Amino acid sequence: MRKPFIAGNWKMNKTVSEAVELVAKLKEIVKDERGEIVVIPPFTALFEVKKIISGSRIELGAQNLYWKEKGAFTGEISPLMLKDIGCKYVIVGHSERRQHFNETDEIVNLKIKAALENSLIPIFCIGEKLEQRDKGETLNVIERQFEGGLSGIDESKARKIVIAYEPVWAIGTGRTATPEQAQEVHSFIRTKLRKKYGNEIANCAIILYGGSVKPENAHSLIKQKDIDGVLVGGASLEAESFGKIIEEGWRAFREK
Repeated sequence: MRKPFIAGNWKMNKTVSEAVELVAKLKEIVKDERGEIVVIPPFTALFEVKKIISGSRIELGAQNLYWKEKGAFTGEISPLMLKDIGCKYVIVGHSERRQHFNETDEIVNLKIKAALENSLIPIFCIGEKLEQRDKGETLNVIERQFEGGLSGIDESKARKIVIAYEPVWAIGTGRTATPEQAQEVHSFIRTKLRKKYGNEIANCAIILYGGSVKPENAHSLIKQKDIDGVLVGGASLEAESFGKIIEEGWRAFREK
C-alpha cells in the first residue's frame, strides 16, 4: 500500500554537531503518523544522527554506496557498513553522481543490486537535463535510465525499490517542474513498471518527485495521482521548512 514518503537529502552539508541539532529539532516536529520520513545526512553524521532518531518516526538513509562489500577501494563506503550503522535507505543514481562522478546506468545498476543484496532500500533517481527536455527527449531519457538501472532485477527485488524522478534542470536551480509536468513523467514510470513487473508492483510502487521542492509547492506536487512524496534538497536543511513539507505532503495525500 502506498503512503506519503518524504525524504531529505542533505548533500555535502552539516557538520556532526549541526546534524545532531537539526535532527533533534525535527524529532520534536515529527511525532504523529505522517507516512515515511527519511533523513539522509553525509556519511560523517550517520552514526550520531541514528542515535538521535532511534525510537522515533524518522528513518535513516545514506547518499551513496559502493557495490562491493569490502576490499581495496579507498574512499568508498560499502553496503555492509551502511547496514551496520543503521541505514534503511540509500540514494542511487542521483544526477549529481551521474554528472560530477561519471556514474553510468551500468554503475547505477550494480549499486542497486548491491543495496538489495544487503537489505537496503534503494532510492533510485532518474531524470533528464534541460536540453533533453527542450528537444522533447524526456521520456526517452527516463526509459533508458529506468531500463538500465533495473536490468536483471526480478519482481521480488523490484517491489523493494523506491524511484525518484528528479529533472536535472530543477535541482538546486529554484526551478520546479509544474505538477502537470511531474505527473506526466510519474505516470510514464508507473506504466513502465506495469509493463515490466505487472500491476501489483506498479500499483504499490513509491515514486517521488525531487527538484527545488519547498513548503510552497509540496502540496500541489504530492496531490498528483502518481506522486507519492518528495526527495527534498535545500529545504531539508532547516527543521521548520522540512517539517512544513512533511505536513503539506500528509495533507495532500489525504486529499487524493
